[in-house]
Amino acid sequence: MDASQSKHGWTQLSDGYLSKTPIFQFIVVSLIFPLWGCAASLNDILITQFKTVFSLNDASTAFVQSAFYGGYFLIAIPASLVIKKNTYKFAIMTGLIFYIIGCALFFPASRVATYSMFLVAIFAIAVGLSFLETSCDTYSSMLGPKKYSTIRLNISQTLVPLGDIAGILLGKYLIFGKVGNLADKMAGMHGAERVAYGERMLQMTLRPYKYILIVLVVMLIILAVTPMPRSKATNKEAEKAVEEQPKLGESIHYLLTNGRFMKGVGAQFVYAGMQTTVWSFTIRLALNLMNISDSAASSFMVWSYIAWFVGKLVANSFMGRFSSTGVLTWFSACGIITLVITFTVPNATAVYAAIATSFFFGPEWPTIYSHTLDTITEKKYTETGGALIVMSLIGGAIIPLIQGLVSDATGSMQFSFIVPAICFAVITAYFWSEHHIDAKAGALK
Repeated sequence: MDASQSKHGWTQLSDGYLSKTPIFQFIVVSLIFPLWGCAASLNDILITQFKTVFSLNDASTAFVQSAFYGGYFLIAIPASLVIKKNTYKFAIMTGLIFYIIGCALFFPASRVATYSMFLVAIFAIAVGLSFLETSCDTYSSMLGPKKYSTIRLNISQTLVPLGDIAGILLGKYLIFGKVGNLADKMAGMHGAERVAYGERMLQMTLRPYKYILIVLVVMLIILAVTPMPRSKATNKEAEKAVEEQPKLGESIHYLLTNGRFMKGVGAQFVYAGMQTTVWSFTIRLALNLMNISDSAASSFMVWSYIAWFVGKLVANSFMGRFSSTGVLTWFSACGIITLVITFTVPNATAVYAAIATSFFFGPEWPTIYSHTLDTITEKKYTETGGALIVMSLIGGAIIPLIQGLVSDATGSMQFSFIVPAICFAVITAYFWSEHHIDAKAGALK
């Protein structure tokens, strides 16, 4: 036992888990989760704003998500190396600093008023979020006994929808404001008048990021002064516990040859893309099928995140009595049905079905994450394993782009929802296969 840790009331075990969960530290880490939800949901507002101001097609608007999730993909491995060489706390603080820098870049971006400059700011935020997710997802699962790792991560992840709701409300009232339907307002504008009005609208994107900056600075200070566990696997064979730090190549080779781990990474790729594309295009779907303003359409995203939050609670209650993979197989199958309704019913019912789909997202992301992490039997590879799972968020950059291309090619935003429907079928197959593997191994409740 590390003496510096024992005085705080927890004992670190050789596999990196703790003898008990340090409640205050767990709360601090969990409060970081809604911060990336807020940034992600603001992207859905920015997509609608940028499409009109910069006269973009659906495929081009998807580059907002490409910049966002591309940052996750590129930085996850470097973030894991930072965790290996330092601590989870250091990596989280690094992520908060990059997040702060990205938000600050919105100020010059609104002055320059070019799409590429905004993408740079979004990418910088994504760099910070990649550090945060690579560290916080794994760290939350490690902050206590191993048998409760999935429960801890699900508790932390349950706060993400609250951040999503906050982001949409900030966008609804601070970016859209009382403008009405921006596309209709700018339709009759040309030349200098259109440019000037567009620049004025871009200035409104600054408003939510001012408040986010304040929250980030406060969280950075709290984390800096809070003692945190290391939660690193140690070599129990040694006379003195020594943290194991295998080389990156060794870690990658182990993980790439772990079939169930890689299947989980693939499932997370598809899930991230599916979730992102449904949320990215729900506002656009509402605008296409209903005669409403941008601000009113953004309300549908608030209901989507509420549905997601409730779905997490319902699924978690079922998962307390039945196997997680079995419960989420049924959730995923129901999600396929709601998405089929979304791309086939030519009226407002399709929008409500898209909202209902969020209910069936439930706790799928954290469950896939922790379930995949559990397939790593050699815990010294945990940090790199967590990074590879976070890298799978690149699906959030690729699959929305595919949906945008389908929408442009077919001329139907609604029909393009066939893309996430296919994704949900893949996720259903993943949970079904994992359920059967767990049943054979006797790992089910």
